[in-house]
Amino acid sequence: MSDNRLELLQGTLDMLVLKVLSRKELHGYGIARRIQEISEDILKVEEGSLYPALYRMEQKGWIESSWGLSDNNRRAKYYHLTTVGEKQLELETSTWEALSFAIARVMQTA
Repeated sequence: MSDNRLELLQGTLDMLVLKVLSRKELHGYGIARRIQEISEDILKVEEGSLYPALYRMEQKGWIESSWGLSDNNRRAKYYHLTTVGEKQLELETSTWEALSFAIARVMQTA
């Protein structure tokens, strides 16, 4: 753990981004900021991880983007969840719940 923040487990970034976008459309910085806020500054999403993930998810059809203006009147690319992305979020949430349950069982009983 560096700087009191945890690195995201491989594969969890997509799930977290999809979850944040399930609430409302956001630009990249807004997505990263929302994850950090909700996690009470424990999770920090770096640009070098976020933007390739957004590109990959857009290519898979999980999210779509459009250009708009940010709160400070700067041009920004906003992302929103698609129907395919909603289904992917359900799948990833189910997988995460099963995995976290299994890990908790091992940690409690081993």
